[in-house]
Amino acid sequence: MAIFDLRLKKLEKDIENAQTYDEYREACAAHDKISGADDWKAKDHSKDYDYRLIRKRVQRLQLAISQQDAHGLMSIIHEGLHGNLGNIASPALLSHCKIGTKQLIESFIEHVDSALEHIFNADENEVDFYEKLSFFEETAHAFGRSCLMLSGGAGLGFFHCGVVKSLNEHDLLPSVISGASAGSIIAAMIGTRSKQELETSLTSDYIYDTFKHWRKWSGIKRNKSLFDSTVLENALIELFDVTTFEEAYKKTGKHITVSVSPADLHQQSRLLNAKTSPNAIITQAVRASCAVPVIFSPVQLRAKTPKGDIVPYIPNRRFADGSLMADLPFERLARLYGVNHSIVSQTNPLAVPFISENRIDPQNVWDATLRHISQLTKVNSVFAIDVVERLIDNRSAKLAIHKLRSIIEQQYVGNINILPSKQLRQISHVMANPTRESIQELITNGERATWFHMDVIKRNTKISERLRYYLEQLKLREARELGHPISDALTY
Repeated sequence: MAIFDLRLKKLEKDIENAQTYDEYREACAAHDKISGADDWKAKDHSKDYDYRLIRKRVQRLQLAISQQDAHGLMSIIHEGLHGNLGNIASPALLSHCKIGTKQLIESFIEHVDSALEHIFNADENEVDFYEKLSFFEETAHAFGRSCLMLSGGAGLGFFHCGVVKSLNEHDLLPSVISGASAGSIIAAMIGTRSKQELETSLTSDYIYDTFKHWRKWSGIKRNKSLFDSTVLENALIELFDVTTFEEAYKKTGKHITVSVSPADLHQQSRLLNAKTSPNAIITQAVRASCAVPVIFSPVQLRAKTPKGDIVPYIPNRRFADGSLMADLPFERLARLYGVNHSIVSQTNPLAVPFISENRIDPQNVWDATLRHISQLTKVNSVFAIDVVERLIDNRSAKLAIHKLRSIIEQQYVGNINILPSKQLRQISHVMANPTRESIQELITNGERATWFHMDVIKRNTKISERLRYYLEQLKLREARELGHPISDALTY
């Protein structure tokens, strides 16, 4: 038993000190083999998911695939395919092993993948083209998709670079990405760069050379900000020039969203993207999203006309830090893009200290009580702020209170939460000018934090990405045969 324990402890150190994802994965697999987690994976039974439902579904898929029954496969999938069928995506399942999950769940995902391939390749004398197209359109819409949301966090935002770097290297970047404040910079980089260009841009040297002097003291002047925004503005112009959201989407196929908050009362936060504001210029949108009140002055947004002229966008309005009112705009992304699963890289200093990486349901009465008390506290705080706001007449004070209400009321967690290590959550990292060493530390920490979730992300996104891949292929074929522009086939 002593030898057994020592082997596990060594592997835990190997996991902690892994230099690459392959090393990390190999150490996790070895740990699961020795600890007995592999035996747990091999057994279908578990109280954490409906293994009988999943087993029956696998059996039916196997039979239909063996009989090359495309209509049968379509019927089985239409019956109720979704990302958490039988609770297979439950965070509780992750507590039993270092990597992977029940073999039955893995088998189910593989059989669904195989079923989609059979339907896509089915003889069109049996399933005609438009029946296939209708199936993949309806199923992709019903199944939903994942989004990556990058929070605010000022200097801590370079942590997002490591998260995105890991996902990009393993082809796991969702096609829907949002960014607020510091996160908007990284979201815009994703939306304006190819996979190879992104790899070059996410190095510590590149980031340091671009943002090394972003924090430049100016004192309170007419623009009512403590820092001079010139360096930040120049860096953003160098990164994004006058690219619009629509132009970025046509280049990369990524649906990027930048959230901004109004600098006055009676206005709601806005999400800027290729659907809501196709001609808006990304540089000004990101600059506005980074305009932390008092730190940087609010910004007038700009747009590009069809002739290439630069004009004001939403005249007479200025916008500021997106994380104040829409750090993680999940509900609006759900309406715009049909997302129902979120991957969050969270560095907001107001939220990170209170967040757990996994949203596991309360395991006992005490946990449930604490969650209930937390929710009551939030509701009561919002009520108190509403009362105070109605009692105050001063416009500036009313605006500040309104922003405070938004900060408290927001949801700061997703289905998967990627967080910086505790030593990086200190306030000193938030406002300081970066060094090459500090940026590399944040990037490395972001990569390592993502490794823990990589297997889950791959499992949770595989079906939705495959559905949209086949749908894209069918739409491209339709566009070619009808003589329509190829770009029209990709705007779904």
